[in-house]
Amino acid sequence: MFPKLTAAQLRRLEAYGTKTRIRAPEVLSESGDRYGGMLVVLSGAVEIVRPGLSGEEAIVVHTPGDFSGEISSLRGSGSFVRMRVREDGEVIAISHDNLRRLVQSDAELSELFMRAFILRRMGLIGAEGGDIILIGSRDCPGTHRVQQFLDRNALPHARIDADTDPDVAALLERFHVGLGDLPVVICRGEHVLRKPGNQEIAACLRMNAQLDDAVVHDLVVIGAGPAGLAAAVYAASEGLRVLVLETLGPGGQAGASSKIENYLGFPTGISGGALAGRALVQAQKFGAEVMVAGTAVRLRNEQRPYAIELEGGRTVRARTIIIATGAEYRSLALENLTRFLGVGVYYAATHLEAQLCGDEEVIVVGGGNSAGQAAVFLARGCRHVHLIVRSSGLADSMSQYLIQRIEESANITLHPWTEVAALEGGARLERVTWRTGAEKQAETLGIKHVFLMTGAVPNTHWLEAALALDERGFVRTGTSLAAADLESWRWPLSRPPHLLETSLPGIFAVGDVRSGSVKRVAAAVGEGSACVQFVHGALQE
Repeated sequence: MFPKLTAAQLRRLEAYGTKTRIRAPEVLSESGDRYGGMLVVLSGAVEIVRPGLSGEEAIVVHTPGDFSGEISSLRGSGSFVRMRVREDGEVIAISHDNLRRLVQSDAELSELFMRAFILRRMGLIGAEGGDIILIGSRDCPGTHRVQQFLDRNALPHARIDADTDPDVAALLERFHVGLGDLPVVICRGEHVLRKPGNQEIAACLRMNAQLDDAVVHDLVVIGAGPAGLAAAVYAASEGLRVLVLETLGPGGQAGASSKIENYLGFPTGISGGALAGRALVQAQKFGAEVMVAGTAVRLRNEQRPYAIELEGGRTVRARTIIIATGAEYRSLALENLTRFLGVGVYYAATHLEAQLCGDEEVIVVGGGNSAGQAAVFLARGCRHVHLIVRSSGLADSMSQYLIQRIEESANITLHPWTEVAALEGGARLERVTWRTGAEKQAETLGIKHVFLMTGAVPNTHWLEAALALDERGFVRTGTSLAAADLESWRWPLSRPPHLLETSLPGIFAVGDVRSGSVKRVAAAVGEGSACVQFVHGALQE
């Protein structure tokens, strides 16, 4: 986390920055500042502290041979710490742009800096403190949504449980908010956000680097799941100007997986969140820009460069586009489903949701790999897991290694020919009714947690009038585009569409959103990587 640079390494760094004198007690940067870049200490001392409601928390003192920074430095987003001079001295100030150039050109220093940046962010998250505070309640659906957004984006914060924390009343009074305002996010210890949306949180925390609306990007990738992140890594590493737009946080459906064990190169498995987080940092290392809570609402395809309208009115322009918006789990036709989202009904099974279940019985609905991974993961801490499928079993839809683990788990019961019929409760889910067999025999149980992982619905509602879609709403590409599709969409080129190209030249679709795709992480990564070759060809036309 805090390695010492050698004399030879310090000499190499001089080419990337400017030597600057520093004097105590000057504050070099504040929490929330988009300072980017980093400082390398040559003499004197620089202290790093974490502001909080009760004062400062000391993190480290940098002395000669040390360097500042964490993931925010590479991304150009808001910092989470205060940096202050403790002893007069001299530093090498390396700008954000030069830092990116450095990690791309110097393999040894790149490995050293990237490892330190990642570990420092993990340390900030693990400390669960600072000046970003979430006040929420288990009975408040919005709390789970905000917590999920903060976790998926690896944002260090403290959480105050309004149901159990003895000091919550004084805190609410201090910031002039009530229980009816929950969830509340206190941003940098001073800005109070009541029931905030993701976009409002991202803006207050300065999550995204400042973008120039006049820039025409070589490639805009819409969606930061495995397919989109793979495309961003390869495109940025090959010198293209890349922007990634993501609504929630990196990972897509895979980001909600507790452990993926059949992905090449990870024999002991890796969580979807960890895989996505590493891929995001990798894309940023190569220069890709990322906008979280940047939701695409319309594709304007009248002329090139293409324009993508975002929620909130902003527009970004692109010479080529990769659509990697993925798919979401299908909702069940249940009367109270929306009412219990986040307070008993979930579409992900991560450590966040597992903490809400405790030693209780839970239901997992679905027969695919995501459902199997969720059942095995939840069985570690929950009293019993009921796995519900509408078919006769799991063999047609789930990997054999997961089926075997489910069969060997004493606290997982498979319920074939079964479906959820009703959800009941007050502020939270309290009872579930399911129906089993040909006779649809009903049974009501006092189960308070249901995980829905059934089927796939493509995130293409914003594309219905822009591209050719199949009968289920997935994007048609390559050979799945019939002559009638090309005629209807007035395909303008003499060549046919490339393998992953849509009904418009220079617009591609990869991963789960694509018609006929294989719904696996490795397949999505492969499509995202391979698509960059077609992007280069489209840029040359």
